Amino acid sequence: MLGNYFYHQIIRKTVIAFGTLFNDIHVQHDDGAGNVISDIKVPIAYGPRQKFLARITQQAELNKATQITLPRMSFEITNISYDSTRKAGITQTFKAVDSNTNKLKRVFMPVPYNIGFELSLLTKINDDALQVVEQILPFFQPSFSITINLIDSIGEKRDVPITLTNVTFQDDYEGDFSTRRALIYTFQFVAKTYLYGPIADNPEGLIKKVIVDQYASVDTVNARREMRYTATPTATKDYNSDGAIDSDDNDLIVPGDDFGFSETTEFFDDGKGKKVGNPYLNSLKFTAKVESHGKEKKVIVFKKKRRKGHQKKNGHQQKFTYVTVDKFSSKKTVKSKSTTTKKDATKKIVKTSASKVKKTSKPKTPKKKD
Repeated sequence: MLGNYFYHQIIRKTVIAFGTLFNDIHVQHDDGAGNVISDIKVPIAYGPRQKFLARITQQAELNKATQITLPRMSFEITNISYDSTRKAGITQTFKAVDSNTNKLKRVFMPVPYNIGFELSLLTKINDDALQVVEQILPFFQPSFSITINLIDSIGEKRDVPITLTNVTFQDDYEGDFSTRRALIYTFQFVAKTYLYGPIADNPEGLIKKVIVDQYASVDTVNARREMRYTATPTATKDYNSDGAIDSDDNDLIVPGDDFGFSETTEFFDDGKGKKVGNPYLNSLKFTAKVESHGKEKKVIVFKKKRRKGHQKKNGHQQKFTYVTVDKFSSKKTVKSKSTTTKKDATKKIVKTSASKVKKTSKPKTPKKKD
């Protein structure tokens, strides 16, 4: 099981996203009149702070335009630990579409891990350090969330909160008392990210049919089923190039295609028989009663633009109506009584009158005698 190769670069993406948060911090110097005489962008690099301290110690003058100057920042990973508070089901999966192959994939739920980061700020002047500190701390209350595309192939994006846990200060001296080499501020962060396992092909494929059954009671074991609603996807183009869009094209639908739905409603008079509508039953009738009106729990929508000083908060309560369905029934069609046509009635009357007429014989004429 552990021999299957996969690499989603999730930890690497988390490290890059963390460093990007602090790559646009500036330090300004002004004269006595308040005019800005210099604007320095504080550089940041991945690596331990001991490496930069060693380079600074070997450099006699920090004001020279050399490779290592102050102020500067560095960061590194300090630990990776499992977070049991965000644990999901180990056998739970979800389906996603691979953007490269356009096929349906099956992915297990991610495993929550916390990645510890240490951000170090090295400055020569304390005012430079305070400028950087005030540009960082207000954004962490105590966390700041960033969106990371953890898996590119299926477009799995998640918000990763980065929490500031501790800030420490250290003032190092090298040589005599008048020689100050470095002021060090250390920030401790925790990034709550997720790690994904291998992505497998989904053996079930595309969902071909959805069935919803409605029962006369909440006890679905003993209650009689009243109605069934079925929806199946239908193709909207000729997949097999046979010149017609038919049921054979429905089996060739793949995820990401545009398709329609074929709807069918079935009504069950009793536990045995059923009536099928195409798509609905005109003879179906049900009675319902409105119980009450209400509102759902309020949902807070909060929008904030980073580094723009803009934030907006809205609330929404969805209205709903509680309806009780009393009875399902089907309308009975009344058969019209059979009537005879006018022609048939005439024949019948004529026949009856003819039977009542008595037969009369002609009078016989007497024969003459010679």
